[in-house]
Amino acid sequence: MMYSILIVEDDLTFSTILKTWLGKKGFEVETASNCARAKKLIAANTFDLILSDLRLPDQDGLFLLNWMKSMQFSPPLIIMTGYADIQSAVHAIKEGAADYISKPVQPDELLKKIKETIEKGKEAEKETPKAKSSSGKPAASHQLPQENYMEGKSEAAVQLYSYVKLVAPTQMSVLINGASGTGKEYVAHRIHELSKRSDKPFIAIDCGSIPKDLAASEFFGHIKGSFTGALNDKTGAFEEANGGTIFLDEIGNLSYEVQIQLLRALQERRIRKIGSAKEIEVDVRLISATNENLTEAIAKGNFREDLYHRINEFTLRMPALKDRPEDILLFANFFLDQANRELERNLTGFDASASETLQRYSWPGNLRQLKNIVKRATLLAQGDFITAKELGEEILTMSPGTDSSSNEEFALHSESMEKQRIIHALQQTNNNKTKAAILLGIDRKTLYNKIKLYEIPQ
Repeated sequence: MMYSILIVEDDLTFSTILKTWLGKKGFEVETASNCARAKKLIAANTFDLILSDLRLPDQDGLFLLNWMKSMQFSPPLIIMTGYADIQSAVHAIKEGAADYISKPVQPDELLKKIKETIEKGKEAEKETPKAKSSSGKPAASHQLPQENYMEGKSEAAVQLYSYVKLVAPTQMSVLINGASGTGKEYVAHRIHELSKRSDKPFIAIDCGSIPKDLAASEFFGHIKGSFTGALNDKTGAFEEANGGTIFLDEIGNLSYEVQIQLLRALQERRIRKIGSAKEIEVDVRLISATNENLTEAIAKGNFREDLYHRINEFTLRMPALKDRPEDILLFANFFLDQANRELERNLTGFDASASETLQRYSWPGNLRQLKNIVKRATLLAQGDFITAKELGEEILTMSPGTDSSSNEEFALHSESMEKQRIIHALQQTNNNKTKAAILLGIDRKTLYNKIKLYEIPQ
């Protein structure tokens, strides 16, 4: 059987040599010189292995690895780097890389790693057959589509998801506290996926959107004719989630009466449909979320203290986007990929001015706002890159010091860094000076002057 490999390497000479050599060893090989091209090839083809350089012109091998995980693409990835050290090796493996090899590559060692990695991948596929229901049909998936979210790499994100992994296997009730748009439902779903209830239902309810007089019916169900408008029997969320997880978003919006009923259901593990005398036993794990300060609500008499302690065996606090600046561009590019698919566009990324504008803005609407801004900009963009102009007046006016036309923004801390950035931009755009200038946020004349100044070969 001929296995397929994708080589992601910006050194075209080395990439060509490697492709030819692996071809002679019986592999089918494709190549890409940057992450953007690699993502398109991975999305359109099935590869048995990805062999990626750590340092690439547009992103890096770890970014590609995390993108693959977020999109649920499963081929193993081996990282190559000329900057080999223990720290980067450990980090690559920790992020999910199958293996790690340093340059200059030793052919025999690389071939051995490739064969072993592919074999392990095939064995893992055989050992994890798809789950089936009692009827023999594939069980319904309760997983949140990974293409809708990513976790981030910032210290705040790493800490948050370390807590998620810690609490998920337990039966503890979890309260997720965070501002609107920070991704609370994703975290709740992730806890469910990592729990022992992952093969059971995950039922989410937005408590803020339920009319107060219908909340009990939504939670516990009702029988036909039990009240005006009850035209049919209804199964409530607790019964639907039996054996699994129920997620109550914005739990602070529940009326005091419904809070009492909810507390009773959690304590006794029994529910009673409206209009019925029969009690139903339920086994659910509760995950709640709020953007309110529930202790203040308790002090005001709007939230029951005994319910608070019942739902809050473990607290997770969602970081605001402004508190995780390292993740802003990571999410922006992730949302750009989504928008490209939804709007049938093919934008490459953000130019220098747009990138700086995104990082300077305070993002009061958090990830939800960023996603909407990027989608709108993707629709408006005229070239290959989103510019600051397409981000909208609100973002520009609230990002102090942003000037999309100023070449002074391009100034870097050292000439060597500036030179390297120009080289990467030229590589990313296949030496197209116009596109490289757009990516760098400068005009063509300035770019030509810089190329001459730094004696960059053409």
